Amino acid sequence: MNDDVLFSARAVVLRDLNARGADAAAAVDVLDEAVTERRWWVEQWPDGAAFVAGQIAQDVQDRLLDQGLGRWPLCKACDETSPHEMRIEPELGPDPHWVCEKGGIVVAPLGALR
Repeated sequence: MNDDVLFSARAVVLRDLNARGADAAAAVDVLDEAVTERRWWVEQWPDGAAFVAGQIAQDVQDRLLDQGLGRWPLCKACDETSPHEMRIEPELGPDPHWVCEKGGIVVAPLGALR
């Protein structure tokens, strides 16, 4: 079951990376590292399996920025002209979705960016 949850989480985050043209090899490597590291988390807290996709998306966001690969995913939903990324809400909860915090806009469920 853990593998199914992790593979599903990887798929939805990869879909959003692809939707925003951020699915270069370096970003996919970051995603795979996050999935590998979250395996332990799911094994230790099986009830948290519903939250792992959002956690992985946040891990990828943080690591892409830390590694100088840029902000992801950039918001295209609000009128703000300065580049800014969207955030996952809830930070730890089921049914994660992308939100523009600057505009207060719910943009899309995780895995459904366009």
